Amino acid sequence: MNIGNCIRWAVFTLLAAILVPTVALASDALEEKVVVYSTHGESMLEVVADAFEKETGVKVEFINLKGELADRVRAEKANPQSDVMYGAPSSVYQELKAEDLFAPCTPSWADKIQPIFKDKDGYWYGTIQTPVLMFYNSEMMSKDEAPKDWWDLADPKYKDTMVFRNALSSSARATYSSLLQQFEKKGELKEGWKFLKAVDANTKRYYGSGSLQFQAVGRKEAAISFAVLNSIIDNKIKNKMPLEIIDATSGSPVITDGIAVIKGAKHPNAAQAFVEFAGGAKVQSMLANQFNRMPTLPDAIASSPAWMGEIKFRVMDVDWGALASKQSEWMQHWDSEIKDSGKDAK
Repeated sequence: MNIGNCIRWAVFTLLAAILVPTVALASDALEEKVVVYSTHGESMLEVVADAFEKETGVKVEFINLKGELADRVRAEKANPQSDVMYGAPSSVYQELKAEDLFAPCTPSWADKIQPIFKDKDGYWYGTIQTPVLMFYNSEMMSKDEAPKDWWDLADPKYKDTMVFRNALSSSARATYSSLLQQFEKKGELKEGWKFLKAVDANTKRYYGSGSLQFQAVGRKEAAISFAVLNSIIDNKIKNKMPLEIIDATSGSPVITDGIAVIKGAKHPNAAQAFVEFAGGAKVQSMLANQFNRMPTLPDAIASSPAWMGEIKFRVMDVDWGALASKQSEWMQHWDSEIKDSGKDAK
């Protein structure tokens, strides 16, 4: 190592000792591998892992845990077996941060992300935003006839015009819970349950599959539904369905998939480098173009499919941290007491 490199390394070491770690991709400072626990699909993980290894020489070992991810990280708190948590909604990250399971990290792009997409203390960052919006079949109703807000879905005039996903869908769980929270914030949770029961009375059918849900709307079995924005666009463009998006007056829930360094990670330098890489504009744009995932970084949106920058929507005010501790209980109640039980609601 020459004198210049020695000086740079000394400065880096000094700063690392007194500041929240700032991520770098310098290969000589990284461990040989990084272990990533994720909820993302394997095809997407392979693309990110291959690109990271090509960039840094660090091998990525990823494990797809889906709904078991948070419990696995908790169970390994005393002896972490992973270095990075990649995927899962922000509500889960807020829960695990409160349980002291993450280490702070400051990637170079941290200041470019809006506050709603990151932890204020630097413990996790959003890499994908997933808006959940209402939509309708424009061959079945006009814009004037379509609902303008979520609360319109309880109007009896929409009876048998709606199909939705059941609560096994993560986007549906987040949506039903977000709507309930709007009532809870006003101390009117009971009214929230009445609202969902009235919506149920108007709902023709629930689907466990997103493809079946869209097929029902496409076949004109029902005009109105809601789904993640990228699925609506996929069906509108690729399947040529006559779908129109509703920008709800009260805003729409936006689910944020995150990334974080595990506290006590065995490969901490590689872990922080992975966060820097996977959350950066280059990878966010790559996932937008290859997998239709909407970036959180404005720089990435600029080089993503055009619709990601063109479609404007209002964001619902959701306290995802507060929602995290209540969502399971609320959705159990929805499944047992609300679903298919409000058909006689007045």
